[in-house]
Amino acid sequence: MKSFEYIINDPEGIHARPAGLFVKEAGKYASKIMIGKDGKEVDAKRIFGIMSLGVKKGNTVTLRIEGEDEDVAAAALEEFLKQNL
Repeated sequence: MKSFEYIINDPEGIHARPAGLFVKEAGKYASKIMIGKDGKEVDAKRIFGIMSLGVKKGNTVTLRIEGEDEDVAAAALEEFLKQNL
């Protein structure tokens, strides 16, 4: 299992467009990918789950990746967050 934390820098937080892009990126991997904030954790491959977290600028999200391609998925998703959020 891989996990890491990331502080959101986007002024609008995780809104619909980047959430959709994130879901698309997460969907490329076979691993189970969860994203959480403040003790609530949701499936990172479901846009409504991500939107329900209400992530704003400055919030810390935790990603937990578990599965056969977890190393590649963790690296790619961390890079996605840095580039987009």
